[in-house]
Amino acid sequence: MRIRLCLAALSLLGGAGLTTLSAPAASAATCSDIDVVVARGTFEPGTLGAIVGDPVYSALQKKLTGKNLSSYKVNYPADLSLTSAAQGNADVVNHVTGQAAACPNQRFILVGYSQGANVVDNSIGISSDGAVVGSPIVATIPAALAPRVAAVLLFGNPIRALGKSVTGTYQSRTIDFCAKGDPICENGGGDVLAHLGYGADADAAAAFAAGKV
Repeated sequence: MRIRLCLAALSLLGGAGLTTLSAPAASAATCSDIDVVVARGTFEPGTLGAIVGDPVYSALQKKLTGKNLSSYKVNYPADLSLTSAAQGNADVVNHVTGQAAACPNQRFILVGYSQGANVVDNSIGISSDGAVVGSPIVATIPAALAPRVAAVLLFGNPIRALGKSVTGTYQSRTIDFCAKGDPICENGGGDVLAHLGYGADADAAAAFAAGKV
């Protein structure tokens, strides 16, 4: 019930005042130094995502002043359909693979919030199957490109409610925020509003990424 309430709250936000917030423009990724690839949460409004993507991208721009940044909003439904996360997973891998080929010196920061964290998890080889709005892995970023992923920033990650986390190749480059009581990422969590407050972690996430770039 708490999980349904949390997703319902995001659905309401999709048509509410958050859409009027000033947000950084997402650009078609060119050969920038760093391409910030953002998978928004379920029904999340905003350019890159008003709750996480927009504030995180703004914070990264401030922290990485010596780097040229571009942004990419993952093209997927971000709804409750059974294939939503899988579509996002495929798009992340296609985008990163295409960009890496076109821009040999470009590096990537992957950002995922809520369902978007499932999308990123899958894309780096950590299955979100069985998690809230998760899916089986349909594609992974090729191992040869793994060194070009500078950082992975996750927020309200549903696999954590299953007792899972990012391990292996990307573990040291991943920061995974789960607010106390967030029912999406904390098994038994009961604070629906906790899932909507991750913008407060934008600076910490950007500082972590800056240390990895």
